[in-house]
Amino acid sequence: MNYPLFWAILGAIFCFMELFLPTGFVESTLGLSAFVVALVALVVPSFNLQIGLWVALSLVFIFLLRRFVPKRTPYSLQESTEARTLTAIAPGQTGRVIYEGNSWQARCDDETMTIAADQPVVVVRRKGNTLFVMPESALRA
Repeated sequence: MNYPLFWAILGAIFCFMELFLPTGFVESTLGLSAFVVALVALVVPSFNLQIGLWVALSLVFIFLLRRFVPKRTPYSLQESTEARTLTAIAPGQTGRVIYEGNSWQARCDDETMTIAADQPVVVVRRKGNTLFVMPESALRA
């Protein structure tokens, strides 16, 4: 078997797949690693060493790539953090808030605090479909 040709074809397949199945450049790094191994395969005939080199290069390239890809935040918490309560939120209980034009289930981030209805709140975090909020007045103090 012609190993350099095998690695070159594999590299082309991975790079081509990235065009149709975007994976955040993971497939591209696998393809790039395969191209490097295709060059090394001209000198190193051992297929086991080639596989080990491909795995190692792929891991290194993926690790290096993660440094340049920005961390994504969920869109629902990216733009604004202001909301308004629709119902009162009792300590440790859930209520409803209006956030970006939609009604969301919400809990107070402080388990001992009560938030009255129709109060401005700030979204602190989100867990699933539940927003954790704090009253604006509590954050200003």
